[in-house]
Amino acid sequence: MLASAAFTSRDFRHALGQFATGVTIVTTADAQGHPVGLTISSFNSVSLEPPLVLWSLGHRAASLPIFQQCTHYAIHVLAAEQQALAQRFATRGVDKFAGLDWQPNAQGVPLITGAAAVFECTHRNRHDEGDHTIFVGQVQHCQHLQGARPLLYHGGHMYAQHGVPAAPYTD
Repeated sequence: MLASAAFTSRDFRHALGQFATGVTIVTTADAQGHPVGLTISSFNSVSLEPPLVLWSLGHRAASLPIFQQCTHYAIHVLAAEQQALAQRFATRGVDKFAGLDWQPNAQGVPLITGAAAVFECTHRNRHDEGDHTIFVGQVQHCQHLQGARPLLYHGGHMYAQHGVPAAPYTD
C-alpha cells in the first residue's frame, strides 16, 4: 500500500482547478423581494426523473442565509459573451443587478436575459458538508439558447473560447 503524501488546502484547490466546469449565476429574491445572486462553478445534474440539479455555496458567503431560507432559485448557465457578467456577480459590494436586463418569474426570482440555459428550481434539500452547503433543487422549468457557446472555468481563469483565457477569475 502506498503512503499518501501530505497536501495543503491550496494544493487541493489547485488540483480541483484542473477540472473544467461551466460558469453559472444563481439568483433568488430575499425576504423583502430584493434580487440576490452570485457566480458559482459548482453545478451538476443529479437526476432526470425527477429533474434534479445541485450546486454548493461556501459557509462564509454573505448570501448563504438568504439561500438557506428561499423556496425558489434559478441557475443560469452563462454563454461565452457573458464573462463580464460572471465577474460582476463574483464581486462583493456592488449592485449586481444595476442596469441588468432581467425579469422576475412567478415566484419573484430574477431571470437573467441571454444565458445559455436557465433552470428554475424549487428548493428540495440541502446538506452541510465540510465548509460548504450543497443545495438540491427540483427543476420546474428550463430553457436554453440553441447553439450558445459556453463560458468555461479552468485553472483559475474563465474561457470564452477553448484554450483562450477570457479573464482572470478571483474569488
